[in-house]
Amino acid sequence: MNSFHYRVTAVTAVALAAVGLAACSSSSGGSSGAGSAAAGSTTKVTLQLQWVTQAQFGGYIAALAKGYYAQQGLDVKIVPAGTDTVPQTTVADGGSADFAIAWVPKALQSREKGAGITDVGQVFQRSGTLQVSFKGKDITSAAALKGKTVGDWGFGNEYELFAAMTKAGIDPGKDVKIVQQQFDMNALLQGDIDAAQAMVYNEYAQVLEAKNPATGNLYQPSDFNAINWNDAGTAMLQDAIWANTTKLKDPAFQDTTVKFLTASYQGWIFCSTNPSECRDDVVKAGSKLGASHQLWQMNEVNKLVWPSPDGIGTVDKAAWDRTVTVASSTKNSQGATVLTKAPDSAAYTNDYTVKALAKLKAMGLDTTGAGFKPTTVTLNPGGS
Repeated sequence: MNSFHYRVTAVTAVALAAVGLAACSSSSGGSSGAGSAAAGSTTKVTLQLQWVTQAQFGGYIAALAKGYYAQQGLDVKIVPAGTDTVPQTTVADGGSADFAIAWVPKALQSREKGAGITDVGQVFQRSGTLQVSFKGKDITSAAALKGKTVGDWGFGNEYELFAAMTKAGIDPGKDVKIVQQQFDMNALLQGDIDAAQAMVYNEYAQVLEAKNPATGNLYQPSDFNAINWNDAGTAMLQDAIWANTTKLKDPAFQDTTVKFLTASYQGWIFCSTNPSECRDDVVKAGSKLGASHQLWQMNEVNKLVWPSPDGIGTVDKAAWDRTVTVASSTKNSQGATVLTKAPDSAAYTNDYTVKALAKLKAMGLDTTGAGFKPTTVTLNPGGS
């Protein structure tokens, strides 16, 4: 695996082989072709996901299932990723995908190395990465990691952690013991590490789906401390929609982009008030993860999207600048940074999102999540 590869959890790895084309639409459309009309003036579009079919991508799956893409004249094919997939490069090569979902720092690293890509829709407004520890370890801040054994996924996922430790005056190379963490929570549960990396919508749920041997019941949030990098001030932007920079010069593809964003955002708006139905759509699309785990994931992902004060998909400049600063100035355990310089102005644009938001407002939809209220999810053993 290289620095662009994404998180692999034990459960999703098992699901990968079974997902395959089941996560794609029933369309027989080709791999690209956005900007050129197919039969009946329908434009074929391919969306490359960042990982396998799961509620992390619930808005796009809902947009397909509810017919929002079709209403925009789009014939969309959703393609799940595998362990060797680098989503942003499927857009950069100009052929295998029209749009891709990827974390901002990783996509910007590809861009710095020559990938011609632009962030056209910043769906996740905040980071979903945590550092989780048992309550008894009393690790409530990055400063408290000093002297501890700290799990780190690596592969570009570690920079929020390293930035927070550096900000707290900790030398990651001397003051903590950094160990390579597998893409699960077993090392934490077995006591091999003091604090583990986790996505709030995935690995954190895994510890809450495990039985506490002392009680025989499932662990509860009260059994753990979780450091949130949004609170620590080192959060980096994650899931965004990327398009090919050169293709965006084509008026036809510009129009397709607005239509794609409009339908995708409509899917996310639907999921904000219908998490259970979106979970069901994800399961029907081919996900093999448990029902309660997927509902947890949908609920937590909604919290990363909503509220979107400036409108869903809008790139917040302060969050963007913070991401670039962390990516440019924070060194990992090998002394490397994500970026060597700040990206140019073509790295992101709100132009197409602004047009999409206007269309959604005309439909009378809540584009900011002003009325969003998360639900309460009860996890079952193993996420079933």
